[in-house]
Parts: sequence; structure tokens; C-alpha cells
Amino acid sequence: MYFNKAIIIGNLTKDPEMRSMPSGAKVVTLGVATDRVWKDKTGNKQQATEYHNVVVFGKQAETSAQYLKKGQTVLVEGRIQTRSWDGADGVKKYKTEIVADRVQFGPKNSSGGFGGSPHSSTASSIKGGSGPGEAESDQIEYPSEEINPEDIPF
Repeated sequence: MYFNKAIIIGNLTKDPEMRSMPSGAKVVTLGVATDRVWKDKTGNKQQATEYHNVVVFGKQAETSAQYLKKGQTVLVEGRIQTRSWDGADGVKKYKTEIVADRVQFGPKNSSGGFGGSPHSSTASSIKGGSGPGEAESDQIEYPSEEINPEDIPF
């Protein structure tokens, strides 16, 4: 069995760019940034940002172009695809992108997080903030023990 599924939640790095294909169908390209935060072995907080290219087709493309703006939070669900072509200099070029099956918009304002009220724990954890009674995200207690791959049951 084969499985190709990508789900990301991040912020748009630029406004969506809409084009039309020769058939007249609309296509939108999005740039989405996701962050990963962890503590290294010495306990120092580390952060890495990944940038994803997203392609949206059809009615979802038109809606995305109309309502999404740079900096907004978005959930993208789709499949990963790599395209290749010969560049003008004769060198083969590659681009890996997520072809979206579903695009879900986050809030337009800065209060609150993705898909919920400003006080929900899911919303604040995705935005990196804290709701009432929650600890700040950089105060999370991570397990100090090493994970042994042989302990994983699958």
C-alpha cells in the first residue's frame, strides 16, 4: 500500500498568486511557513522554519486568492508532488510542492489561533501563545530520557 498525504498549518509568506491554465481553470500558488520548536540535549530552545510551496486548483483556488493575505494562518491538506523541467540554461530543475485537496482559513485578526476562540487550548498552542491557565510554550517540560527505537511497538 502507498500513501501520500501532507497536512500543514502555518502562515502565508506572501499574498496568493492566481493564474489561469489554458483550459480556463484557475490555479493559485501559496507560500506557507511552518515552525518547529524543540529543546536540544543541553536544554537550549531551538527553532527551525520550513517553507512550503502549495498549489490550489479550481473553486478553492479562486476562494483562496480572494480571502487569503500574507501572514494569515492556513491549514493545507493535500499530496506531495515533485515536478521537473529543463531550465533555459539546459539544466534540469526540480520543484516539490503540496497539491492541495483542502485549504482551511485561519482567523483574519491577530487574536486567537487557528479554527477556534482566542481562549481555546488548540488555538493558543498553534499560535504559540497561551490561554488562561496555560504555561508559555517555552516552559513546556520535555522528557529528558532518550527514546530507544526498539521500545516503539511498531
